[in-house]
Amino acid sequence: MQRDIEITLLPHQVEQAEVIQTKLAESLNLPISQIKGFEIQKRSIDARSRKVIFRLQIKVFIDELPITNPSVINYQNVSNGKPVLIIGAGPAGLFAALQCIENGFKPIIIERGKDVKQRRRDLANINKQGVVNTESNYCYGEGGAGTYSDGKLYTRSNKRGDINKVLQVFVDHGAQKDIMIDARPHIGTNKLPQIITSIRETIQSAGGEIMFDSQMTDLLISFGKVIGIEVNFDEQIHADHIILATGHSARDVYELLNKKNILIEAKPFALGVRIEHPQEIIDAAQYHCDIRSEFLPPAYYSLVEQVGQRGVFSFCMCPGGIIAPCATGQNEIVVNGWSPSKRNNPFANSGTVVQVTLNDVQGYDPLRMLNFQSAVEQLAFEAGGGNLVAPAQRMVDFVSNRLSKDLPKNSYFPGTKSVMLDSILPNFVSESLKAALPLFGKKMRGYYTNEAILVGVESRTSSPVRIPRDKITYQHPQVKGLYPCAEGAGYAGGIVSAAIDGVNCANAILNA
Repeated sequence: MQRDIEITLLPHQVEQAEVIQTKLAESLNLPISQIKGFEIQKRSIDARSRKVIFRLQIKVFIDELPITNPSVINYQNVSNGKPVLIIGAGPAGLFAALQCIENGFKPIIIERGKDVKQRRRDLANINKQGVVNTESNYCYGEGGAGTYSDGKLYTRSNKRGDINKVLQVFVDHGAQKDIMIDARPHIGTNKLPQIITSIRETIQSAGGEIMFDSQMTDLLISFGKVIGIEVNFDEQIHADHIILATGHSARDVYELLNKKNILIEAKPFALGVRIEHPQEIIDAAQYHCDIRSEFLPPAYYSLVEQVGQRGVFSFCMCPGGIIAPCATGQNEIVVNGWSPSKRNNPFANSGTVVQVTLNDVQGYDPLRMLNFQSAVEQLAFEAGGGNLVAPAQRMVDFVSNRLSKDLPKNSYFPGTKSVMLDSILPNFVSESLKAALPLFGKKMRGYYTNEAILVGVESRTSSPVRIPRDKITYQHPQVKGLYPCAEGAGYAGGIVSAAIDGVNCANAILNA
């Protein structure tokens, strides 16, 4: 017999199988000899009271042994299958390719950037020299933005597709099994490159292809239907189905579609700063302690506040993390955050952003939100003075309209410069942040402090453009065979939701 129950444990007990088994027997009022095994289904931290506990949802096997069902997918060989072009090798593109293989199609991935190994050199140049390779950076290249932005796998997209299947694919390619049960699964930037390489090798071994350093420079259309693409201005590749999974920063793709009179739409997004605290401040606030227990991970937070009619919220929180320079073009500053698998850096950072609505940027140009976003990034670059030095301000100084005399030590490698962030951020963004930050401090003890630094700007929270598609066929309403996909098209937000959308687009081709 099997039973599903929830138990609570103290942090030091979570890895002790004997303690768990004893607790299960007590909860079920059974002799411990009848508990033949158990499987943890979900694991989460509950820090609402002074005593921090773990909550475990467990499947218990009573008087029967657990049955092991191997879940590794055996991908068929599709070398001679019908080709599907996939533009972009981020999570949407990679998972679309895997699903194409399951469905008998041959995926051909077109990636403007480099493979994960070669990307490292360009990232080193960004961090150490302040030099951006516009085709190989934190956003462009194998694995997409998530590869070097730490691999958070938390999502609410459970109604869009099979989250567990996505997580299992990561496990099959080298991720820790804990991601299957943790409430906020996380892989880590130090481990993701090897996993992404393994996924690529699976695609190639099944007959799929991946072309690096290959930028889509034109979309080939005949009588309202795609027939292929142009690559690097001089090569044509033909196919009847194209999945457009280019991510939220491929501005040239939006411009190409607009130039060809293919319908795109301006879309709301969010804009703000990345805020960094010493991790010990966050630990103390969330775990109600002076020193975090060795059995607890660095603490996480999620904050949201309504200021007038505008939402202000934390985004992409990185415990034990690092602030990274994520510009994709020259003369712009864009910041993001990531954490290694152990989350053992001394700082905690989070994007803290304000809703930007279509009413904030007047006009009818479908690229107006993108242009607005770009203008703020360029102002940040000018304020920093070049070499990707980022404008920054202490938190209380920002709220008090005071230039910071100095800045705290922080994780942003290219360097920070004390600047009045009001001179960069739109007034409604700046004023909304100033209203929200003290309120966040009331929700979380120690948050509102001048030990925290605000680094500008966090602007790539989501795409400022939507590429429309049919809800059932996933195809663009004007162009048959074109499947706008995931974050770059405005339909996902994060690794797992993007992967699910890639799978859905591949399945839509099967049903076309």
